[in-house]
Amino acid sequence: MTSRTTSAPRRTLMLAALTAVVAGAFAAPAAYAQSDWPNRPIKMIVPFPAGSSPDTLARMIAQPLGKALGQAIVIDNKPGAGGNIGTAAVAHAQPDGYTILYTINGPLVTAPALYTKLPYDPVKDLAPVTLVATSPNVLVVDPALKVDSVSALEALVKKEPGKLNYGSVGAGSSAHLAMELFKGRQGLDILHVPYAGFPQVITAMLGNQVQAAFMVPAIAMPQVRDGRVKALAVTSLQRSPTLPDLPTMVEQGSPGFEAISWNAVLVPAGTPQALVDRLNTELVKIIRSDEARTLFTAQYFTPVGSTPAELSALIKKETQVLGGVIKRLNLTLD
Repeated sequence: MTSRTTSAPRRTLMLAALTAVVAGAFAAPAAYAQSDWPNRPIKMIVPFPAGSSPDTLARMIAQPLGKALGQAIVIDNKPGAGGNIGTAAVAHAQPDGYTILYTINGPLVTAPALYTKLPYDPVKDLAPVTLVATSPNVLVVDPALKVDSVSALEALVKKEPGKLNYGSVGAGSSAHLAMELFKGRQGLDILHVPYAGFPQVITAMLGNQVQAAFMVPAIAMPQVRDGRVKALAVTSLQRSPTLPDLPTMVEQGSPGFEAISWNAVLVPAGTPQALVDRLNTELVKIIRSDEARTLFTAQYFTPVGSTPAELSALIKKETQVLGGVIKRLNLTLD
């Protein structure tokens, strides 16, 4: 009688083959899903209101990105809590390439230090795609101070410690943290007065209630041109291509001083690397195009288009620097 017993080596080979077939069956849908991506519209969440600066810049790249990918990019504004609500929505979305985040640095680098109950972890829950563009802040002063340089402002503050005020758009804002970084490095005693927005800071400066402030260029430069405030420096390490005539804080005696605003694209952690790479490739092409450069420059932003690793390094660096300022101030917003 013929034996039906299968030898051990043969059983091992059959088991290996069966395992490969089963594994392939499970892997095939994932591989297909990636090769078929995108096959429906992609949601780009902007955690700030329609008409805000990040919303405007997001819309600049959404249309050409949609054209490159062959699917519409739908802008979804989810403002609130300084950008934390929209950022959390992306952090907890499915990592399938159909939800992406367009945001500024605040929710990524200062929020972890400002909020003790942040509903997401910027490092663990989000994957960097690219740094889109950067913009410096501008140090402006009341023309009545009659100072023409950062060093002259420092000398005046040190001559009259505690007598001058600076304005910001609220505790924990980039305008606030930039001045506190400056104060800490230079040993200055100048008092903080928070306001609801930059227009109120301008009004306060015209009324001699505050004498200095760090402002975004889009707000500061029209006031500078009208002679209502005086610009002393930009806060980038090198001169800004959008404001080439303004010296940096570094040039004026503040070594290594940097306090920039930036925009970036991220996706939920766990998004397949192939999709991250495709997004990065298409976005960098768009960001570095002549058309995008013209549009970004009009908003005082310099287009970048970085690798995911470069954006990750920037997030880590700013988290350490600005987190240190927040810790020194013992500042929390919840």
